[in-house]
Formats: sequence, C-alpha cells, structure tokens
Amino acid sequence: MSFLELFLLATGLSMDAFAVAICIGLTIPKITIKKALIVGLYFGIFQAVMPIIGYFAATLFAERILAYSSIIAFVLLCFIGVKMIIDAFKKEDTPEKEYSLSASQMLPLAIATSIDALAVGVSFAFLEVNIFPAVSLIGITTLLLSIVGVKVGNLFGIKFKSKAQLLGGIILVLLGIKILLEGMDILPV
Repeated sequence: MSFLELFLLATGLSMDAFAVAICIGLTIPKITIKKALIVGLYFGIFQAVMPIIGYFAATLFAERILAYSSIIAFVLLCFIGVKMIIDAFKKEDTPEKEYSLSASQMLPLAIATSIDALAVGVSFAFLEVNIFPAVSLIGITTLLLSIVGVKVGNLFGIKFKSKAQLLGGIILVLLGIKILLEGMDILPV
C-alpha cells in the first residue's frame, strides 16, 4: 500500500472522529489548546490502536468482532447524541455547562468512532501491510483533524449555543444510524 493510499485511508477513517470533534467543540465555551489536544489524543490513539487489535485478532475473531461492530458504534453514538439533544432543550438557570472531557465521556466516543479502524486492521493483516507505519499515519491524521474539528465546532458553538448542541446531538445520532445501516449492508460503505 502506497503512502498516498494510506493517507487517503487515514483521512477517511478520521472523518467520524472529525464530526464528533466538531460536536464537542460546539459545547465548549472557551477552547484551549489543551482541550483540543485532549480530544485529538483520545481519537488519534484509538484510531491507531484499533487497527493493531484488528490486525492481530484477524485470524482468531474477525467474523465475531465485525458482526457486532456497527451495533456497538450505533448504541454509543446514539446514547451520547440523544443526551446532547435533551440537554439542548433543558432550560438552564445556572451558567452553561461545558462538555466534560473526562475518560467516562471521551472513551465511549473514541471507541465508537474507531470501530471501523478495527476492520481496517483486519484487512491490513490479509493485505500484509506493514502495520506500525500505517497506524502511525492513521493516528496522527486523526489527531490533527480532531483538533481542527474542535476549533470549527467551537466557532459555531459560540454563536449558536443550544441550537448548536441540538445539531451536534442530531449529527451523532445520524452518524450512529449510518454506521448501523452500513453494517447491515443496507447502505454502501
């Protein structure tokens, strides 16, 4: 696999994380480099680790893992998306609550957005791709695009507040549905 092919693959894999990073940026009133980096690192690390897991699990569990990956991503993304939608309609008497970048909030998102990378790792095993340079490129690309996504989301979030949070929640739910339908072979990948 050439560098250009790997870069295009890495960019494609990063798009889910980019979309979710935008949603996170919508809810952060004051963005800092540290906050954007936290989001980028969660998504970048998981996008790099999942293909490694898929690569080494390819011969043992490939069919079982892939059979449920779209359902897992669907449930995680919809859960968080519905929560954002509900929060958008809550009338707050207190100052605006910022999206938590804690592990309990970020891990489900990082897992949900990187499950497709698990399948890529399986295909890397069959294609005999040199796994470590490939996952390094995937991780770095996702890290950078996620940081940009947080900033883009933040620019819109400052202006549109609860409407932006509602939109972010809807995007997460739609992304979850898309992943589920692709996994069921109803939509082309």
